[in-house]
Amino acid sequence: MKNLTLIFGAVYGLISVILGAFGAHLFKKILTIEKLQSFETGVRYQMYAAFFLLIIGFFLKFETGTEKWISILMIVGTFLFSVSIYLLAFQDTLNLNIKIIGPITPLGGLLMIISWGILILFFVRNKA
Repeated sequence: MKNLTLIFGAVYGLISVILGAFGAHLFKKILTIEKLQSFETGVRYQMYAAFFLLIIGFFLKFETGTEKWISILMIVGTFLFSVSIYLLAFQDTLNLNIKIIGPITPLGGLLMIISWGILILFFVRNKA
């Protein structure tokens, strides 16, 4: 799980930089200001998650279920949150009818929040 956490952290970071560059240059010509701001929110939170995963990947031992769930919830939550925002930002441009995706964004955000909460509890219990 440790290695998987580090891999996802690195991949999320890589994708964030690539999408951020596209957003700053190419997507600026395609998306409305509101859609571009939304897209940039997805990129920003994906980068935050990348740092989170890299940090916990180096510091946690992943010996307990708690430690594993911290990682799993952040990986899945970030995917749901950021990818749903990306799809929503491009739904008009790509003529996608994906209204079902709207509720997925807050679900992803909730999983990310729970991951942070479990990390706090882990630190409290272990007196980190």
